[in-house]
Amino acid sequence: MTVEVSTDVDRLDAELVHRWLSEDAYWALGRPRDVMDRAIAASLNFGAYADGRQVGYARVVTDGALFAWLCDVYVDPTARGQGVGKALVAAVDAALTDFGVRRTLLATEDAHSLYAPFGFVPLPDQHRWLIRTAAP
Repeated sequence: MTVEVSTDVDRLDAELVHRWLSEDAYWALGRPRDVMDRAIAASLNFGAYADGRQVGYARVVTDGALFAWLCDVYVDPTARGQGVGKALVAAVDAALTDFGVRRTLLATEDAHSLYAPFGFVPLPDQHRWLIRTAAP
């Protein structure tokens, strides 16, 4: 499969991305469409395309200079195991390298092997990091 990755938000099928995430992604189940639309609008988006259809998505929240958070990485079940995830993360890596971003975070339960070749490792000083989680 030949995969093309684009950051052109006009090419994204936002309805499809919302369906993927809100119905199948463990971290985003039930996410409302208006919330997804706001997230897309405020992020750097990566769509993966093959054979004329969107087969993957990734989103980066960044200041474009120092920090980024890679999130919402999703590959259509019919395209898994065909290099789509690697193509998405490679495109994200290239974009953030071009920006000069030196620290990128992500959270995953099950895809450590996808991210490791791009330099992602567990947080070395976890005691220094804090999280604020607001009530739903």
